[in-house]
Amino acid sequence: MGMGGQKKKGAISEINVTPLVDVMLVLLVIFMVTAPLMLNGIKLDLPKTKEVNPMNLTTEQIVLSMTTNGGFFIGKDKVLQDEIVKIIMAKFKESKVDTLYLRADFALKYGDVARVMSQLRRGGIEKISLVTETEQKK
Repeated sequence: MGMGGQKKKGAISEINVTPLVDVMLVLLVIFMVTAPLMLNGIKLDLPKTKEVNPMNLTTEQIVLSMTTNGGFFIGKDKVLQDEIVKIIMAKFKESKVDTLYLRADFALKYGDVARVMSQLRRGGIEKISLVTETEQKK
């Protein structure tokens, strides 16, 4: 009779990782399916008729302005649309801020503003605040 190779009988002290991996893969698939369905993450409070969040723009803040004739201004400097992201990222590094304030003329089409915002997001600008004016009390 063989003397060697006897196994201990008793509780197994090893963790079975297979169920954990199965659960994690299911969660990963669920996340991958639902992620494109979520909003793109730009938190916006739509313009109201009353003052919601008072803010005074200063020269330290980075402000991108869009005019009805297709002009783009960073601060008071006119820039080309293709250079916007590069200039803003350079200004972010200089001033150590990470929020862009976007001022768009009221007469602009929503699609034009959305395209610029998409360009900014693709360029790595994550925090974009839309600047509005408060309605005067009557």
